[in-house]
Amino acid sequence: MKVSTKWLNEYVKVDDLDPLALAEKIERTAVEVDDTYKMQDGLKKIVVGHVLETKDHPDSDHLHICQVDVGESEPYQIVCGAPNVAAGQKVIVALPNSRIANNVKIKKSKMRGVVSQGMICALQEIGFNDSIAPNKYEDGIYILPADAVPGEPVYPYLGMDEDIIDVDITPNRGDMLSMRGVAHEVAAIYNREVTLKHPEITEDANDSVENYVSVKAPAELVSPYMMRIIKNVEVKASPLWLQKRLWNAGIRPINNVVDATNYILLDYGQPLHAFDYAKLASKQVVVRLAKEGEKLVTLDGEERTLKADDIVVTNGDVPVALAGTMGGLATEITDKTTTVALESAVFNGHNIRKTSRRENLHSEASMRFERGINQATVQEALDACAELIASLGEGQIVAGVAQANERQITDTKVTITLARINKVLGTSLSATDVEAIFKRLGFKISNQADTFEVSVPARRWDIAIEADLIEEVARIYGYDNLPTTLPMGPTTPGHYTYQQKMIREARHLLEAAGLNQAISYGLTTEEKARRFAMEPAEVTSLAFPMTSDRTTARMNLISGLLDDVAYNSAHKVENVALYEQGRVFLRDKDNDRPREVEHLAGAITGLFRQSTWHDDKLAAGFYLLKGVLDYLFNAMALSGRIEYKASAQHEAMHPGRTADIYLDDDFIGYVGEIHPSVVKEYKIKRTYVFELDLQKLIDAPKKDVIYTPISKYPTVSRDIALVVPNEVTNQQIVDCIRQNGGANLQKVELFDLYQGENIGAGFKSLAYSLTFSNLNQTLTDEDVNRPVDKIVAKLKEEFNALMR
Repeated sequence: MKVSTKWLNEYVKVDDLDPLALAEKIERTAVEVDDTYKMQDGLKKIVVGHVLETKDHPDSDHLHICQVDVGESEPYQIVCGAPNVAAGQKVIVALPNSRIANNVKIKKSKMRGVVSQGMICALQEIGFNDSIAPNKYEDGIYILPADAVPGEPVYPYLGMDEDIIDVDITPNRGDMLSMRGVAHEVAAIYNREVTLKHPEITEDANDSVENYVSVKAPAELVSPYMMRIIKNVEVKASPLWLQKRLWNAGIRPINNVVDATNYILLDYGQPLHAFDYAKLASKQVVVRLAKEGEKLVTLDGEERTLKADDIVVTNGDVPVALAGTMGGLATEITDKTTTVALESAVFNGHNIRKTSRRENLHSEASMRFERGINQATVQEALDACAELIASLGEGQIVAGVAQANERQITDTKVTITLARINKVLGTSLSATDVEAIFKRLGFKISNQADTFEVSVPARRWDIAIEADLIEEVARIYGYDNLPTTLPMGPTTPGHYTYQQKMIREARHLLEAAGLNQAISYGLTTEEKARRFAMEPAEVTSLAFPMTSDRTTARMNLISGLLDDVAYNSAHKVENVALYEQGRVFLRDKDNDRPREVEHLAGAITGLFRQSTWHDDKLAAGFYLLKGVLDYLFNAMALSGRIEYKASAQHEAMHPGRTADIYLDDDFIGYVGEIHPSVVKEYKIKRTYVFELDLQKLIDAPKKDVIYTPISKYPTVSRDIALVVPNEVTNQQIVDCIRQNGGANLQKVELFDLYQGENIGAGFKSLAYSLTFSNLNQTLTDEDVNRPVDKIVAKLKEEFNALMR
């Protein structure tokens, strides 16, 4: 919320405070401050000008040559292209060598041969955002009041000299979404008095609201609901003082009726809505839940299909407003409006939140209904707005208020002891100190034997329990004044759990292997959530997602990594090696909540290593990624056997270049190349990925890592080459060799694969290097030949292998 210190000063004295110091105090005590500024910051030599005469430019069909009084002895000649410039106007003039918005410098120049001594400006050209500039002047220059003095700086006339503090209101401090709420907070911080104005309305005693409207509303949807009628209203532009209040708060002025509702919203924090009474077809206004599929065209011109949990205001049975969010176009205030039906209510914040998120209508009103409304000022805000509309539009307020669900508002009483406050805060405050703090906050208190009964007014609906009071004491006393104390009681040293250690070890191993960590969104689309899932499961969808591409909790990590690869590729980064460790969310069919499972995934594309003067380049590939996984499994000291099995079961993976990974007989993940159609979809090059169930690796038995010294005796190598059917896998052969190689067999390495001439169709040739070693003696030929002969015999027996 943008707070003008000039407006704030009307309620609590702040004109003697430095705005930056005030902002810092608010930030340290209450809520964050995003910015402190004046709209005139960065502008220079912009003054009031009086257009004395205009004539058409001789060499242009849209330019005008203007003689402008800018307070100098002679008028300035300025060429202007605005369609609404005319003699007699008071306008905004940027003099030669001035600075306008975006630090643009204005110089004396020629425009199509005619000298121009400056520039006549539109509001946007001096820093006003398009969203707050009045519609009337959207495509032209702004016309200042007739009493503006030529030559004077333009900033005070437009409110640009006011200090604005942009506060970022947290959900628990909805009371500060109003000038009066901010005034109470500042008064508490500085221990100053708050002076508030209250409306004194004059009603037309000869006319009653009952002649115009009756209201009906369920208490569970709105409590209370009130409506006033203001008749004989002239709808016109608001006075400049009101427009300045609005655009300094970031709201576009519309007309005196709509502006009055927005002004009261800012002042009281109470949303209001004005209907054109003549456009209501019935005297009965009913608040109800919408019918599923019901239609309503809102003020922004959008036709909206309503849901059964939307609250609507109806005229008879026809919806005329999406309650608490946006009014309907059919009953909007226009220049022809003469009678205004003014609504003030407190709608159910839960329903409003659902509607605003689904329809993407995050209005000033919906934000306040979601965070809370001061129930004590619902009618006062209504009266103040009716009084303002009647004053600005020269209308009369009809006697009485049509209302439903009237509520009696009482203070919230909370009891707390002085000892409890001091124990929690670590302070030694006296009862007098605490009483003074509560009085500064505007709370009524009674103290019996250092036990305080605190009456909290309705404007602070966030306070309900003693912890809330302790927080208030801490805030006003000053967080920086709280003493530093050591924890009480026994302490235990912090340390990682076994699972945390294993997760960190896995991350460190992949980083050591050359992969960089990525952190992707936990939410994705339903299609991406399902695509690379390792097991069948139900999706977990958000009831109210923020965007269409963040609707579903992820069921895999690969989709997020592919998004990262695509992002890098789009930015001309072709060589990518990433991994991610995180949780996936797998929901069983009969459960509402998903299981959270730790996963580990990686993706590589392009070159894994660039070529250098002594090393060749290394391209990303299946066996490179498999080597990274072998390194990971070996370093984790898994006691079980890792096995890779060719798989064509994953639709998004290349069917001939993908392998499932098993730990003993338990499926723990897969590795392979992304399917070409998916690669095309992401607009990336060939990419290789893996995903593992990290939780299974953490839970798997581990073998002890025992130091083994290097043998003092020479190693002996034997090479064997064999021809086997294509369906026999390398893993089967390696397992057979290891099972029959004896205790001296240290390493088995495949060094050749051959298919082609001299090898029959349906067969392949595999060549292995076997390394033997013994720590205690030199191996003889017999020590090596005997296990080699056994290996060859077993290979022939099990796989019908032919030795070459």
